[in-house]
Amino acid sequence: MERAEILDAIRRTAEDGKPLGVKRFETATGTTPTDWCRCWAKWSEAQREAGFEPNQKIEGYGDAYLFEKMIELTREIGKYPTDRDRRVKAHSDHTFPSHRVFDRLGNRAQFASKLAAFCADKPEYADVVAILPPADGNASAGTDPSVSTGYGFVYLAKGHRGEYKIGRTNLVDRRMPELGVTASVEPTLVHTIKTDDQVGVEAYWHKRFEDKLMRGEWYKLSAADVKAFKRWRLIY
Repeated sequence: MERAEILDAIRRTAEDGKPLGVKRFETATGTTPTDWCRCWAKWSEAQREAGFEPNQKIEGYGDAYLFEKMIELTREIGKYPTDRDRRVKAHSDHTFPSHRVFDRLGNRAQFASKLAAFCADKPEYADVVAILPPADGNASAGTDPSVSTGYGFVYLAKGHRGEYKIGRTNLVDRRMPELGVTASVEPTLVHTIKTDDQVGVEAYWHKRFEDKLMRGEWYKLSAADVKAFKRWRLIY
């Protein structure tokens, strides 16, 4: 690209009066540092010549933006994208972030778990979660070592009217009787979510309903809350 073309691209891709950083500009336009270094020694100099203040903070991609891009690609190819799928997409579509940007959210399995959590309260993304494949390795970094590295369950059990427990277990059939030993009313199983990231999925629901916490892992939930939980059967 020529000098004038690069300056025009900087102005054209600016968001809310803020020019893109080097990496985002390369992703959006295909212009590499090799291209613009022929005209400027520093990227800030190019930004200044384009009419922007070079020392302002340049925002990177937000997590939500990355999730949305992955959702788009998942729907486009009909499966959960591999690293190669992301590289191919980034090469053909300059608006798609490079694979290195996605890496900050973890490996493929960890990203899948976070993507599922992002989609959890958005029914319009149910089709995406339904086709998320099993991921290699642990789905979450720093998981509790007492939890099996295989599949387990995050469950919703009902106690007194309107009171529900959200917990995790590897053996649902054994867990329900165990809860009944210490409860004033025998809990009944409402729903389970099968997952290889019990800690992460359980933490998501605890966080989502934290304003409804009664005690321990018991929550005062509405019919809508229960319905939201029951939308999910499987999260990898």
